[in-house]
Amino acid sequence: MDTVPSQVVPGADPSARQLCFAWGPAEVLVCETLFGRTGGSRSRAGAAARALTGSVAGTGEGAPSSSRVFVVRRDQDIYIQTLRKLFNESHGIFMGLQRCEEELAGKSRKAQLVQVSKNYRSVIRACMEDMHQAAVSTRDPALQGQYSTQVSILSAMELIWNLCEILFVEAAAAGPLLLRLLDWVRLHVCDVDSMVREVLSSESPSKHKLFWNVVDVFVLQGRMDEARHLLSKEASANPTSMNMYKILDDLMKKMPVPSLGNTQTLTELELKWQHWHEECQRYLQDGTFASNPHMESICKILLGDEDAILEKKELMTTWYHFLVTRLLYSHPTVKPLELRFYAQSSMDLFLGGESGPEPLDMILMAAFEFEMHQVIKECSIVLSNWWFVAHLTDLLDHCKLLQSHNLYFGSNMREFLLLEYASGLFSHHSLWQLGVDYFDHCPEYGRVYLELHIERIPLTTEQKALKVLRICEQRQMHEQVRSICKIMAMKALRNNRLGSALSWSIRAKDAAFATLISDRFLKDYCERGCFSDLDLIDNLGPSMLLSDRLTFLGKYREFHRLYGEKRFPEAARLLLTLMTAHIAPCTFWMTLLTDALPLLEQKEVIFSAEQTYELMRCLEDLTAGNPDKQKFQDDDVETTKVEMLRLALARNLARVIVKEGTVEGS
Repeated sequence: MDTVPSQVVPGADPSARQLCFAWGPAEVLVCETLFGRTGGSRSRAGAAARALTGSVAGTGEGAPSSSRVFVVRRDQDIYIQTLRKLFNESHGIFMGLQRCEEELAGKSRKAQLVQVSKNYRSVIRACMEDMHQAAVSTRDPALQGQYSTQVSILSAMELIWNLCEILFVEAAAAGPLLLRLLDWVRLHVCDVDSMVREVLSSESPSKHKLFWNVVDVFVLQGRMDEARHLLSKEASANPTSMNMYKILDDLMKKMPVPSLGNTQTLTELELKWQHWHEECQRYLQDGTFASNPHMESICKILLGDEDAILEKKELMTTWYHFLVTRLLYSHPTVKPLELRFYAQSSMDLFLGGESGPEPLDMILMAAFEFEMHQVIKECSIVLSNWWFVAHLTDLLDHCKLLQSHNLYFGSNMREFLLLEYASGLFSHHSLWQLGVDYFDHCPEYGRVYLELHIERIPLTTEQKALKVLRICEQRQMHEQVRSICKIMAMKALRNNRLGSALSWSIRAKDAAFATLISDRFLKDYCERGCFSDLDLIDNLGPSMLLSDRLTFLGKYREFHRLYGEKRFPEAARLLLTLMTAHIAPCTFWMTLLTDALPLLEQKEVIFSAEQTYELMRCLEDLTAGNPDKQKFQDDDVETTKVEMLRLALARNLARVIVKEGTVEGS
C-alpha cells in the first residue's frame, strides 16, 4: 500500500491544539480549535465554530489566546507567475489536439501526434529557460532557491516526456530506436557541456588537463565526428602517435550505425557491426594501442566493455546515459521490448548498491518497461501539479494506448486527470477560463464539474460576471445563468444601482426580484420626482411583461414621455388604463390621480365624461378603501390633494357636459 506524504502547515502546532478542517474544490481550510490536547469540557464543534469566527477565549491556564486559519492549496504551482506560460501555451496545444483530424491514419496520424508531443516539450523548455533566467537575475536567496527547484522539476518533466514520446508516441522500432535514445541523452545530459567549452576555447586543447575527458564524453554519447576532430589535434601535437590515431580514427569512421531511412535492413546492419567489432577486437589484442592508455580505453569502449565504460561513470553522471552507451556499443539493434532487461541491469551496475534509486529513476524504469500506467501513477505522486500527467495522459489516449483502462468509479484515467487539473485552474483568479475548455472535453463528468465550479467563481466585477455568464449561456446552463444574474442583481441593489439591478433581474427572468426593484424605482420617483436610468426604462420592450409591476413601471414612464411631448389625449388614455387595469400598487394611486390634475386643468378638454366618471370612482375607492382612513383624513396634505382632485374633476365634468351638449345641439 502506497504511503501518502504528510503535509506540514507552517505556523500550526497540532501537538498543542487540535485542528479542524473543511474541504474546498482545490484547497483545504485548516483552523486551530480552542480544544487543547489535554482535554476540556467544551465541545469540539463549538470550539471550532468560535475559532472560525475569530473569537478569543481562555486556554487551560486561563490566559487569553486567539486562533488562526490556514489555507492549504494542492496546486501551489498555479500561483507561480513564471509558470503562466506553461499553462497558457499548453492550453492552445491541447485544444488543437482535440480538434485535429482523427481521420488521418497510419504514418500521417503518428507524425501529427509526434509533432504535438514536441510542441508540448518546447513549451516546457521555454518555461524552464525563463525560470532559469529569473533565478539568475533575482537577488532574493529564497526566490532563487524556489526558481532553481522549479528548473529541476521542469527539466525532469521534459526528460520523462521525451522518453515517453520515443517509446509510446513515436514507438520507434529497432534501429531508429537507438538513434532516438542517443538524441535523448545528448539533449538532457548537459553536465559536461561547460567542460567541453572550456577545453575547446583553450589555446592548445590537446594539452588541456581535461582533453581526454572531453574525447571520452564524445565517444560515450556517440558523437564520433567531434571525437575524431579532437583526436586530430592530438595527432598533430604528437607525431609519434600518428599511426595509432589513424587506426582509431578509421575504426570510429567505419563504425556502423542505424539509419532513420530504409537504406539497410537490421540483418545487414548486424553483419556490418559484427565485422567491425571483430576488427576492433583484433587491434586491441594485437596491442596496437598499448602505449597510449587513453586510446586503448576508447577502443575498449568501442567494443562495449562494461568495465571500461563504468570507469567513465563520473562523465556519464546517470545510469540511463550508461544504458544508452552500453546499447550503442554492444547491442545497436535492440528491440523495444528488450529495453527492460538492459535498463534494469544498467541501473544495478551503475548504482552498484551504493545508493537506492530516486523517484525519477523509478519513473524512467517504468517507461523502459512499457508500464504506462505506472509512469502516470508515479508522476502523479512525485510532481507538484497535475499539468504533466493530465496532458501526457491525454496525448497517450489519442494514441489509442489507454483505451482499455477504466477506473473503478466510472471515469477513465484521461478524464479523471483532466478533471483534477481543471479543478486546480478554477482556484486561480484568471486561469479558470482555461479550465472551462478542459471540462468541455471530459464527456462523462465535465459538465457536472463545470456547473459546480463555475458557481464558486467570485464575481468581483460586472465584466467578470458577463464573461462567466457568456460561458454559461453558450452551454445552455440555465440554472447557473439565473444564479449569476440574481447574485449580480442583489449586489447592484445593495449599492443602490437600481438600473443595473433591474437589468440583471430581467436577464435572470426573476419576476419577484423585478417586482421588488420596480417598487424601488417607484419609491425613488415619489421621493425625488424623477426617474433614474431612463435609457433602461425607455427600452424595456417585451421585457416589461416579466411582471405586472415592471409593466406598470414601463407604461408609467411612457405616460411621462407622452406628456412631455404634449400628446395629452394619448397620455390621458394611458393614465386611465393604468388606473383601471389594477396593475398599479395601491400606494401609488394617489400619485396617478395627482398626475391627472394638469390634464384636467388644460384649456382643451382632455378627459371625456365617461373617463371623468372613472377617475371619480378611482378617487372614491382610494379614500373609502384605505385601511388607514382616519390617518388619511388627519393628513392635511393628503386631504388637500383629495379636495383639489374633486374640484378639478367636477369642473372638468361640467366642461365636458357643456362641450358634449353643444356638439349635440349643433
